[in-house]
Amino acid sequence: MEISAAGRLEVRITAADVGKRVSVRLLTGAEDTTGKFTDTVGVLTSWDSGVLTITRKGGESVRISESSLVAGKVVPAAPARRRGPSATYPELAHVSSRAWRPVESEPLGAWELRATAGFTRRANSVLPLGDPGLPLDEALTVVRRWYGDRGLPAYVQTATGAEGTQELLCAELEQRGWTREVTAELWVGALAPVADRADPSGVVLSRTADEAWLARYQRKGVSEVALKVLGSGPSVWFATVPGDGGEGADSTPAAIGRCVVDGRWAGFAAVEVDPALRRRGLASVVMAALASRALEEGASAAWLQVEAENVGARALYSGMGFSAHHAYHHYRDGSS
Repeated sequence: MEISAAGRLEVRITAADVGKRVSVRLLTGAEDTTGKFTDTVGVLTSWDSGVLTITRKGGESVRISESSLVAGKVVPAAPARRRGPSATYPELAHVSSRAWRPVESEPLGAWELRATAGFTRRANSVLPLGDPGLPLDEALTVVRRWYGDRGLPAYVQTATGAEGTQELLCAELEQRGWTREVTAELWVGALAPVADRADPSGVVLSRTADEAWLARYQRKGVSEVALKVLGSGPSVWFATVPGDGGEGADSTPAAIGRCVVDGRWAGFAAVEVDPALRRRGLASVVMAALASRALEEGASAAWLQVEAENVGARALYSGMGFSAHHAYHHYRDGSS
């Protein structure tokens, strides 16, 4: 908090600081013994009619009365990372997008409109990495029409919590009635420790997802369109730990995984284990095999996406040295 030379807390932010990352302290309750101080850090996304809106790292918006402020200041755009590879949000957004390509896409200025017959929100949402070349309301009209022409709801994928993320756009979408449906996080970590974590000798690697791999994949009845998405990316690998029946097509694997190698990055996804065989290290074995292959192709850093409620996965990835880089969200048009 800002403290003046006289030792008093000071509010050193104004409405002109909208769009900047701030730290504020407010007093809740009465100013006697029942009152208490609360600190909030995030991006100042609006300051209207005596009310501030601050969007926190996880995407939650907090409304604060101006009269309750006792201190405030602008702080650096993002805290320094304590571990893992450094990366900007735009870099990771491009890398993760290349690892999960839509069947159809179209530019709208610096936005990318993506559609894949409804297979996953990521492949059927707008990736807004810059200026759409139109005022926001006009751009959203184009978005609604584009997805409507394909019989799909309109989604916009945004991010919060890192340098270059889109807290202001999140606030603008919410003001226009768009609803946040899904929030997850993108985690990053060093690749070599993942490869060293387990013996991958029992893992079978392939360039394609065969029938056995798809039998373990959580999304059943995968269409040809979905197969195109699964197989998309600069260098795609599928990992399989055979089940008790061996490597035949009729044997459902004990565990599977997918990895996309893209320059220095290796992106992990679809790491799934037979529920009856969990807590035996199979997920680590799958990731070690994929990481070893990615290292051979020149990668050094890793990323993956994990939902907030997936406690088991978060514990596993944290133990491998991964940590959260930013949160990402899917906003759905409220009129669709």
